[in-house]
Amino acid sequence: MELRHLRYFQAVAEELSFSRAARRLRIAQPALSRAVQEMERELGAQLIERERRSPRLTPAGTVLLHETGLILERLDDALRRVRRTAKGEEGELRLGYIGPPTRPFLARLLKEYGKRFPRVTVILEERTPERVWEMVSKGRLSVGLTRPVFAHDALGLQTLLLREEKFCAAVPLDHPWAKLTSLNWKKLAGEPLILLARREGAGSHDAIHASFEEAGFAPRVKHTPSLIGTVLQYVEAGAGIGIVPESTANKSLALIPLKPQQTIPLVMVWAKEGDDPAVLAFRDLVKEWLRAGELWG
Repeated sequence: MELRHLRYFQAVAEELSFSRAARRLRIAQPALSRAVQEMERELGAQLIERERRSPRLTPAGTVLLHETGLILERLDDALRRVRRTAKGEEGELRLGYIGPPTRPFLARLLKEYGKRFPRVTVILEERTPERVWEMVSKGRLSVGLTRPVFAHDALGLQTLLLREEKFCAAVPLDHPWAKLTSLNWKKLAGEPLILLARREGAGSHDAIHASFEEAGFAPRVKHTPSLIGTVLQYVEAGAGIGIVPESTANKSLALIPLKPQQTIPLVMVWAKEGDDPAVLAFRDLVKEWLRAGELWG
C-alpha cells in the first residue's frame, strides 16, 4: 500500500463524496475509486459502503480513518523536523568552553543563538583547554571555545582565532602598582607569584615561564591553584601577584598589562567532518559577530 492511497482514502472518508474528494485531490474520480478498491482488496475489508446515495464509512473504515490521521500527522511533523534540522533550526549543540576568557560574550551569544534557533538544545561543558580539544576530537563536543594546546595539529581540528589576549599582573586595588598602565616582566623578580596550574592550561603556563626566562630571572611561584578564580582569591587576600589573561576582569583587582607584550590566543575549534546544521549555524553566528565586532561588546 502506498502513502498516496492513505491520503486518497482520507479525502473520501472526510468528504463522504468521491466527486468532492477527487476535486480536492485534483485527480480523476475513476482513479480515486480504483485506489480505494485496491486498498479494500489488500486489507480484505470493505471501508466504504457505496450502495447508499451518500457513501458511508464501515466500522473498519472508521478505524482506518482515525489511524490514517495519526500516521499522516506524524509524517508531516517528521518532515517539518527534517526541514528544520537541515536549516539548523532544530537539533543539539554540545559546546565546550573555558570560563573567564569567554565570559565577556558567551551569555550574549547563546541568548542570540536561542532566539534564532529556539528548537536547538544547547548543552554546555566547562572544561580545561586540553579536555575541550580532546572531547571535540572524539565527537563528544560539537564545538569548543578554548586555548590552543601543544597537540592541536595532531588532533586535526579546524580553528578560528577569536582574540589574542595580553597577559597582565593582577594586584589588589590598594597595591602600589595598581595605578600603573604597564609593568615590565623584570619587576616581578623576587615577588611571590600566583599562577594557574600547568595541568589546567599548559600553553598559557609555558608562555608565562618563557617570559620569565626572557626577562632573565627564575620566578618565585608561591601557589599554583587549579582554578583561575582561586588565583584571584589569593591575590585579593594579599598572598601574591597573579599572572592572568586580560579577560580575567575583577572589580576588586587591578590588571596591569605586562611588557614586553606576551599574548595567548582564544580560538573556536571543531571537527573537519560532520557539519551538523545546528553546529554550522552556531559557527556562522560566531563568525558574524566577530566580523561585526559584537563578540567583545
